[in-house]
Amino acid sequence: MDVLKATAEQISSQTGNKVHAIQCDVRDPDMVQNTVSELIKVAGHPNIVINNAAGNFISPTERLSPNAWKTITDIVLNGTAFVTLEIGKQLIKAQKGAAFLAITTIYAETGSGFVVPSASAKAGVEAMSKSLAAEWSKYGMRFNVIQPGPIKTKGAFSRMDPTGTFEKEMIDRIPCGRLGTIEELANLAAFLCSDYASWINGAIVKFDGGEEVLISGEFNNLRKVTKEQWDTIEGLIRKTKGS
Repeated sequence: MDVLKATAEQISSQTGNKVHAIQCDVRDPDMVQNTVSELIKVAGHPNIVINNAAGNFISPTERLSPNAWKTITDIVLNGTAFVTLEIGKQLIKAQKGAAFLAITTIYAETGSGFVVPSASAKAGVEAMSKSLAAEWSKYGMRFNVIQPGPIKTKGAFSRMDPTGTFEKEMIDRIPCGRLGTIEELANLAAFLCSDYASWINGAIVKFDGGEEVLISGEFNNLRKVTKEQWDTIEGLIRKTKGS
């Protein structure tokens, strides 16, 4: 709670907005219910809900224990579900709408080795968001998802690239040539939750500098070919006759 209060004070001093810190373990549905009740009591029903619960670490899947699997899926999938369902039920009772936004990852769609619990749980979050976009929009709720590529933060990179070995490789496979920034993600999130995006519902927005499309393209490694090499290749192709 000390960390939450200090963070709330920092946000409040920088923005001038009132911030109320509530301690909650999203894996515990009773704590979630109590937190939502306190939220409504202090600030009223929310009109924006950001589902950003995440837990992850790299590991060969054969080294994972059942507890490791359960820890990640409890935070990412169950935690997101408990918060979404509790707030959604309260909004339905109050006949109020809201914008829900989930933060997942590009490998929720493609899958990825060495982060299998996270990939599985994030895919579940995306399926839930699309399902509720179809079912609960009649109550005035919208559900969208952002799939970020690599954004360098201490918390993420200390677990996903603790030695710093893979950062250059990450940048090499991003067509934009750099990692994303927190500010860019915040701007996209603010837009999707705003009235400017009131007709965007059930969307999954890739935010990865083009990483996923580069990885998935059969011939995209040809971007390494130089102009001179292309001249040679073109000449060889033109000489080809028949099949």
